[in-house]
Amino acid sequence: MEVIRGRLVHFEIHVDDMERAKKFYGEVFGWSFQDWSDFAGMPYFGVVTGDENEPGINGALMQRQSPPPEAGQALNGYACKMGVDNYYEAEAKILENGCKVALPKYALPGMAWQGYYIDTEGNIFGIHQADENAK
Repeated sequence: MEVIRGRLVHFEIHVDDMERAKKFYGEVFGWSFQDWSDFAGMPYFGVVTGDENEPGINGALMQRQSPPPEAGQALNGYACKMGVDNYYEAEAKILENGCKVALPKYALPGMAWQGYYIDTEGNIFGIHQADENAK
């Protein structure tokens, strides 16, 4: 059987309040947005996450089509992790912009620091700071 090529090329973050989500992701991570609502037939904003010459992918914010995750519910989908240069600065900005800690900062020994947060829309996401001295 032939293996199907399956590189991740796009993500979608489901949101209740599009303007609130755009404000959060734009202010904290510097993302920019393109209105693709006419194409999608619903509120749908393409996301540019960074310079196309750097590793990473782009995606979209889309209007949530069902109830949001309940508080305390286990993750039942994919969690996106954003690479950051300074964990503490990123975390401070995340918390200042209305998010909550889902899993505090922890070490991936010899590799990185990471932690998870609940965004303004109730979704879980992570941040990841490479650091070979993490322990």
